[in-house]
Amino acid sequence: MPKTLTALSLTAALWLPAIAAAEVEAYVIDTEGGHAFVQFRIQHLGYSWLYGRFNDFGGAFSYDPEDPDNASIEVEIETASLDSNHAERDKHLRGDDFLDVERYPQATFKSTAVDLDEDGTGTVTGDFSFHGVTQPITLEVEQIGAGPDPWGGFRRGFQGSTRFALKEFGIDYDLGPASQVVEIILSIEGVRQDG
Repeated sequence: MPKTLTALSLTAALWLPAIAAAEVEAYVIDTEGGHAFVQFRIQHLGYSWLYGRFNDFGGAFSYDPEDPDNASIEVEIETASLDSNHAERDKHLRGDDFLDVERYPQATFKSTAVDLDEDGTGTVTGDFSFHGVTQPITLEVEQIGAGPDPWGGFRRGFQGSTRFALKEFGIDYDLGPASQVVEIILSIEGVRQDG
């Protein structure tokens, strides 16, 4: 298990006593089972969409069914795990023209404000640290579902997305006017950590 996931699992475990007292549910994002994805897309020359993902990441979130605004999420992404299904392109994207993964090996998101309806639809705002820059971003979020799993546990899943200009995070490589904005899609399924 990557160190990132171990640390985040431990962080989630440490939350449990306080969370249990407040009746807030704690979840670890199920990356081990492959039920979570961090994907991106950006236009290529204005002619098509280029899709990719980050294969290594981890995180945890909390959720209160009685008060959805009383939720939080933290995600940590290993930037060198970028995968656009093309080895030479991935090498370029990992280099100093773009992600510069040797200098900036991780990207993180930590929520600062949550505004969700009772059905789990709304927004999550937080600090996104990427390519050496930290900026607030807002994810449009929807809850996909929640309930028991076949292994005796309980799961809850969300999808969120946001768009931002690459130059906001110090990436100014000229891809042309149609390729200035990237969309990030976070699809997560969390396993509830019952005390």
